[in-house]
This record gives sequence, structure tokens and C-alpha cells, in this order.
Amino acid sequence: MDVRLSPEQQALRDSAAQVVDRLGPKAVGELDDAERTAKLDAAIAASGWRELRVADEGSAPLASGVEAALIAEELGRGLADAPFLGPTLAADLRRLTGAPCASGPETVVLTHDLAALAPVVGGVLPHDAVAVDATDAALALVLVAGPDGPALAEVPVSPAETQIDLTRSVAVAAGADALVVVADQARSLSDDDLARWSALALALTSADLVGVMRGAVDLSVAYAAERRQYGAAIGSFQAVQHLLADAFVAMEGSRSLTLHAAWAVDALPPADAVAAASMAKAYSARAALAVCETAIQVHGGIGNTWECLAHVYLRRALLSIDVLGGVGPNLDRVLAHAGIGGS
Repeated sequence: MDVRLSPEQQALRDSAAQVVDRLGPKAVGELDDAERTAKLDAAIAASGWRELRVADEGSAPLASGVEAALIAEELGRGLADAPFLGPTLAADLRRLTGAPCASGPETVVLTHDLAALAPVVGGVLPHDAVAVDATDAALALVLVAGPDGPALAEVPVSPAETQIDLTRSVAVAAGADALVVVADQARSLSDDDLARWSALALALTSADLVGVMRGAVDLSVAYAAERRQYGAAIGSFQAVQHLLADAFVAMEGSRSLTLHAAWAVDALPPADAVAAASMAKAYSARAALAVCETAIQVHGGIGNTWECLAHVYLRRALLSIDVLGGVGPNLDRVLAHAGIGGS
């Protein structure tokens, strides 16, 4: 694996950074600015980033997992309150089945663990099934058991009563009796298809966590440079420097693992790709929680107030950690792949 970004990948990352820097929320109050959010959503739609994983002239995706992860990272850093994860994963599922592109906003049904992504059998949806990035989506894709293997179906979704993440909408799926099989699917999903799609989902949630950590560290460093105590900036205090240095190291370690996982989605055998993505998710999940808590600690008393953006980063991290499992389930998958057994 070449760890360097190509010029095209760097340009893609820079374009995403420019969009979120210009249209992302700079304060908690801006999360209620519907006009700003609509402009951000329109910019993301116009960029085509949600279609990075649709099929090219053949059946391969237009862009690799690395490109999709770079976008996810920048959107996480800027607390982008517009859909990306759900529509991107939905587009990849449609590519894998040869189904036509969705006619409107769409997301996917996800759970707290990959094990629950098995096709729906007997009319029962997983009890922990949720749809992320459901701001404008009335439908979400879910897998159903078909005669030749898993197939795609759509299920109506409605906003969940509790929204822990202030930047991304979470919805709950209707009952399995509301499922409608997607028309014109060219093929069923193979085990390898599901493994690669699962690896992509884990890589993108890990990339979002990396971006959240970057944003939280940047926020904290800027605050530490401005906030003064005892006649000096708190950033000059060794205790604060150690906290921020540890947070930076955790973020960089997560980023390395996540870029490898994103590369592995298309480059390694499916089982190895899932193992790499599980390792990235386990590491990033543990690191993100610590980094976001450090951001609140560096901010001191104001870090526990509604007006401080630090808690918005923490809330976004909590959702990305929860979707497809945090540390435990993903470490179990890594150990199982290595033949060691569960933790």
C-alpha cells in the first residue's frame, strides 16, 4: 500500500475541506440555521460525493474506498449536518446488486453489530436497527432473504424519538411487513459482496471518527491558545500540552489504520478487508471517546455548557462508535480472523 495520497485524492480532500469550512456549523446555534444546512446539502449533492460508489461502465465503483473515506473524514471534522454515510452505503449496495439508482434520498438500515446485518428472515427486523443520515430519506435499504441469496428491499423510516447526534438524523424502520423488494436487481449478494460492503461501512464510520477527532483537537488547541489563566495561555501549561499531545497521537494512529482499512476494501480479499476495517473501528472507537472527553476537559467549565461545540463532537462520535459496533465486537472479529477466538 502506498500511504501517500495521489494528487487527485489530495484535491478531493481539499475540496471537501473547503465546503465544510465555508458551510459547516461554527457554533451550536448555527445547527438551527436551515438556510445554511440547505446550502451545505446542495453543495454535497452537486459534488457527486454520495455517488462515489456507484458503478462505472462496468460493475466497479467510480471511486475507491480511500476516496470515500477522505470525504467522510472531512465531513466529520467540520460537523457537516448533511447526509453522506447512509446514501453512500445505499449506493454501494445498489451497485453490488445491479439495481438502478434510487429515485430520491435513500439511506440504509444499520445495527450495532455486523452480525445483525444478516438478511431478514421470517418477517422480523433486528431490534436495534436504525437508519443514519435520514434527514430527507423516507426509505432505507435492508437485506432480505431471496431464493438465490440476499436481495435488497426498501422499508419506510421515521425519525427516532431521541437524537443523540445533533448533526445527523437517526430514524427507525417500520415493521418487516412494510418491506418492498427493490425492482430490477440483476443479481443476489454473495458472501464476498456482503463482506466488502461491511468493510466499507466500517471504514467510513472509522473515517468519520477520525474527522471528529481532528475537529475536536483543532477546537481545543485554538481554545488553549486563547484562554488565559494566571497571566498565561493555558496552552503553555505542561499538563494541557500533554493532554493535547496524547489526543493528537490517538487521532493520527486512528487515521493510519482507517486509511489502510479504506484501501483494503477494494484491494484485499474480503475476509482480510473486514479484519482490517474491524481493527480500524475498534481503535478509532476507543480513541475517539478519549479525544472528545479530552476536548471537554481542556475547555474546563465551559466545555460542559450547551454553547461549546465540544459536546457536539462527542455526540457525533458516540453515534459513529455505536453503529456497527465499538471496541468489543470489532476486536472479536479481528481475533476470530487471526484464529485466536473471542476476547
